[in-house]
Amino acid sequence: MSRATEESNRRMLRARDAMDRAYAQPLDVPALARIAHVSQAHFTRTFRATFGETPHRYLQRRRVERAMFLLRESDRSVTDICFDVGFGSPGTFSRTFRDIVGRSPRAYRKEAASLDVPTCFAKAWMRPSA
Repeated sequence: MSRATEESNRRMLRARDAMDRAYAQPLDVPALARIAHVSQAHFTRTFRATFGETPHRYLQRRRVERAMFLLRESDRSVTDICFDVGFGSPGTFSRTFRDIVGRSPRAYRKEAASLDVPTCFAKAWMRPSA
């Protein structure tokens, strides 16, 4: 691996780590590109080439993963969870959740409640794919 590739990967990891830490905050491509110290267009292209999905899709998936945990482990309303994980509207949250998980947040919560297995197994089985 060349030095340039290594440096590019480090920059993308820095931005992805920022998304993992601040998933509930309003993050946009310009802010993430500044974290990676690259232009916006270069950031989007390189992120996709490095991780196999766009920064926006990665952030959505990260937020949905956190929502899945909250739906399984708490009795808070779907709307509260929606806003807590960083979505701006319940409609966008439900549509994105269904696209990634394959069922609505309410249906997911109902199915997850019927599982009687350790949390580590549930996380492995129910992790959304990219």
